[in-house]
Amino acid sequence: MIVVATLMALQPPDPKFVLRGTGASVNTLHFCCRDQEGCDPVLFSGSANGLIHIWNLKTHRPDKVLESHSGQSVLWIQSLQGRDCLISQGRDSTVCTWDLSEGRTAVIDYIPLDSYGFCQCSLMQKDVDHYLLASPGSTLSEVNILDLPKKTPVWILKPPADAKLGMPMCLKLWQPLSCTRPLLLVGYEDGSVTLWDPSEKKMLSRLACHNEPIMCLDFDPEKVKGISGSSEKVLSSWRLDKQQNLKLQKTVTLVNAGIADTCIRQDKKILATAGWDHRVRVFGWKQLKPLAILPYHTASVHCVTFSDHVALSERLMAAGSKDQRISLWSLYNEP
Repeated sequence: MIVVATLMALQPPDPKFVLRGTGASVNTLHFCCRDQEGCDPVLFSGSANGLIHIWNLKTHRPDKVLESHSGQSVLWIQSLQGRDCLISQGRDSTVCTWDLSEGRTAVIDYIPLDSYGFCQCSLMQKDVDHYLLASPGSTLSEVNILDLPKKTPVWILKPPADAKLGMPMCLKLWQPLSCTRPLLLVGYEDGSVTLWDPSEKKMLSRLACHNEPIMCLDFDPEKVKGISGSSEKVLSSWRLDKQQNLKLQKTVTLVNAGIADTCIRQDKKILATAGWDHRVRVFGWKQLKPLAILPYHTASVHCVTFSDHVALSERLMAAGSKDQRISLWSLYNEP
């Protein structure tokens, strides 16, 4: 109670600046900072009207606006090989790859998906120009993994029939530091987080850490520790033991229900959550200690992400909301 009282007594900071003009709810954000030396970072945003904005963080205006996914919601965006190649997922049940080099705005490939839900894809780079893409499958609880750019199906992951997990709600492909095979974390509709070994098509562990559908998760491979949020009031942290069993570590009960997104900053010091209650919350990653509540937005916050500090003099956090605004914040940047 002392910590909460102290936090509430502090005046929350204002955004460093705000981006406006998306024309619809902002569903997803992605910074692209690792690029050739001397280039300024950019921020990609995807909106419910099918538009992808490429924001110039100096002018605070979009350099380009891409019309995508037949005007349907953009669910997820990720850059490939720097800012000149982009991959996006939409509610039209397709994944698009874009060529943005030399002023182009061309879709160079389409990948049809078998799912029409809201679960975002997850991308992991294997080698130069070689990626794995995880996406929800055609049947309940199923996850598909494709090899890109070949678009070759690699694995189809199906839980046991009696597992009753419901739909996959969020995915995280990652590469263990001590292993050459990828692993996959899946948050399901029943409130469970599961760990999969795709190459064995095997569920290694399952943890029931929420009573409601899991809306988001993120993972720290260095600490083999993750975080998940759901449609309830609980934020849960969990870790993998040496036998790759998921173990609940800590839970934090929030005042209001609904966590749409969560993201661990690259330096592994803080994490942020996007709340249905219009708030962005910031926590210390080590102990899950509440650090700040940011009340700028006037509608549900749908997404939150951090810039890569390599290309910036300061780390930025961006949050996108149903109120059609993107707030950018400079927080806890001490070395």
